[in-house]
Amino acid sequence: MKTLAKIVLLGALAAAGPAVAHHPFAAEFDANAPLRLTGKVSRVQWSNPHVTIQLAVADPGGQTREWSVEAASPNTMQKKGWQSDSLKAGQEITVQGYRAKAQPLVAAARVIVLSDGKSMSASDDEDGGPQN
Repeated sequence: MKTLAKIVLLGALAAAGPAVAHHPFAAEFDANAPLRLTGKVSRVQWSNPHVTIQLAVADPGGQTREWSVEAASPNTMQKKGWQSDSLKAGQEITVQGYRAKAQPLVAAARVIVLSDGKSMSASDDEDGGPQN
């Protein structure tokens, strides 16, 4: 009986792992702190749980700051029309999103405007955050 209980417990923990890895918008980002960042893509990482974009943004003093911008999951991004090569290093984009609560150079993307003016959703529609 102890072996069965251990198997059930291990199965429950394994199933809970992905749920723990994902967080609701409000846990990390501030819906009252919208921002707009324009900069050059340094790197894009297509991996779960979110696509992450490193964005070099010039601050008002002219100093470049490296922002980490969190978008939706790779699967959600593909459903919205994104491909893993849609963003390339050196490409200028504008991100409309929200600041992280505790990390100064982290944001959640809701909309990304490409250099050709095309606007695309990058939000996780099920994270409880503001929708575009």
